[in-house]
Amino acid sequence: MWNFPLFPAQASTFAPKVDSLLAFLLLITTFFSLLIALLIIFFAVKYHHKTNANRQNPVDSHLVLELVWTAIPLGIVMVVFVWGARVFYEMKTIPEQALEVTVIGKQWMWKIQHPEGPREINALHIPVGVPVRLTMISEDVIHDFAVPAFRIKHDVLPGMYTKQWFQPTKTGQYRFFCDQYCGTSHAEMIGMIIVMTPIDYEHWLSGGPQGISPAEAGNVLFHTKFNCVSCHKPEGNGQGPSLKGIFGRMVDLQSGKTVLADEAYIRDSILHPNAEIVKGYKPLMPTYEHQIDETEITQLLAYIKSTKEKP
Repeated sequence: MWNFPLFPAQASTFAPKVDSLLAFLLLITTFFSLLIALLIIFFAVKYHHKTNANRQNPVDSHLVLELVWTAIPLGIVMVVFVWGARVFYEMKTIPEQALEVTVIGKQWMWKIQHPEGPREINALHIPVGVPVRLTMISEDVIHDFAVPAFRIKHDVLPGMYTKQWFQPTKTGQYRFFCDQYCGTSHAEMIGMIIVMTPIDYEHWLSGGPQGISPAEAGNVLFHTKFNCVSCHKPEGNGQGPSLKGIFGRMVDLQSGKTVLADEAYIRDSILHPNAEIVKGYKPLMPTYEHQIDETEITQLLAYIKSTKEKP
């Protein structure tokens, strides 16, 4: 316990910014707490006996004083708001070139897959200095993916994709936790992020069991297991719309609305196909709810993403 750190290591680009904001908040809180405590003690001592002060004409207001004690807190709050908003905006603005990793939470483990194919359980190998985007979803209850050394945490929800990104700045091993109570073995739902040099990361990718990439697995599901291609023909002449290059595009619906074909839209179209019908097509697709798991959905998503033309 003598070596227990007051703060975790700063191992991401977010860590110094979050710690600076926290230090400012602690400094302001400490300053005003001590100031108020000292003033209470001072006035308690000074006026603990009755005084002969003239109270026949009490002052009802003091404009300058009221402006001062309104302007100072307002200025401090605005500094905190602008500072916090900038950090929050940066944490929510994911770089386009970020390495995409899929994270699936399940009682009580984390299933992680890299775009190149390797899968991990309760571990994540990443290169230092490279932005990493986590696309996360839960198979059962609400979880929360938290990495204290990176100063990030985000809810992982059933039936909904959430995203979080970070950029590690130091090699080493850093714990990640589930920060949302999720059942009996919640405390055991932990893992390790291993930050490596780019060369070591390439060696790790090529040295372990490869398997097939999520896009390749999704290709098999699309053309063989679920035979999606029989209706969703790439030429666009099937009973369903073509899915080639659809990811990231706007889709016109029968209802007259337009939606973005993102992860959530494609997932809902697989599980609840008749909820939003594409313009010009009939509601013929059966639901695949309870017939497909989250891993297979993420693989189909990876395949559909891979059909998008690269600029």
